[in-house]
Amino acid sequence: MTKRPDPRKLSPEQKDALIRDLQRQVAAGQSELRLLRRRLGLAQQQPAPAGPPDRAPHDHAPSNRALLDKLGAAAPRPSTAPPAGIAVKLGRHLGLWRSPVVKGVVGVVLAAFAIDGGIGIWQDQSLRRYKQARLLLEHQALTSLYVELKRIVPEPDGKSYRMTIDMQNIDAAVPLYVMLNAVGVYVQSGLTWQQVPSSPIGGAGRGVVRLTDGYTYEVTFTPEVANWAELIPGYMHVRIQTDMLISRQAQPGNDIVERRTPFYVYLKPHGANDADIKARSKMSGTPPVFIPMPPH
Repeated sequence: MTKRPDPRKLSPEQKDALIRDLQRQVAAGQSELRLLRRRLGLAQQQPAPAGPPDRAPHDHAPSNRALLDKLGAAAPRPSTAPPAGIAVKLGRHLGLWRSPVVKGVVGVVLAAFAIDGGIGIWQDQSLRRYKQARLLLEHQALTSLYVELKRIVPEPDGKSYRMTIDMQNIDAAVPLYVMLNAVGVYVQSGLTWQQVPSSPIGGAGRGVVRLTDGYTYEVTFTPEVANWAELIPGYMHVRIQTDMLISRQAQPGNDIVERRTPFYVYLKPHGANDADIKARSKMSGTPPVFIPMPPH
């Protein structure tokens, strides 16, 4: 039995040809059916022929049954064989894929997709490695580099102060290259912070430092601010901010992270009355030059 083609895989022209073929088969079957019905009607109208009594009209039953069998066989049935034109059209374009030009174009397209996929995988891996290296450097800059404000002392000019900042590389086996920027000093006045002049001493505190163990530098600043905030009786509220760039290489590329470390202190002004401060704040002993506070 010939397999009926799948209508979903046929083109509109092939479907039309298949419908016309089925219509012709139905018409032919209906015509034969009408012819057999007429012959059956004529046979039933004819009188039974004279003969011996044992040959009754029932003798025509075999012939009638034969006609009914033919009638049933003549009923139209759907054909499963596609028209000859359709069978030819289904494969007439397959030769196109055997063309060298088509094969070459397909090969170029597949190669382009493969190259694009490979580049995408390489970019993803490179980005992942870069993020991992940066996270490791950020972690090292925060945990291996220790920055401390050691002390603040008044300068003899009666206006300025000198502070000492100490840096320690806890993991001495892995050197860090630290670029020091100018230290910013701010004094609170009301609800705002006012920056005051500051400068490193002797050129220290600027440039790139190769840090394997420890490094100390000093900065002077002059906190001349009117109406400074007095959160503790007799003391100015001061913020000292160190900004630095950190890398593991002397000539870094993209492996640079920034670290900002603020220090908050209460600073005793020049010429402050220690007895008045002790009485107002109920301190014992001589009031210190500065009182360090946690970041806030």
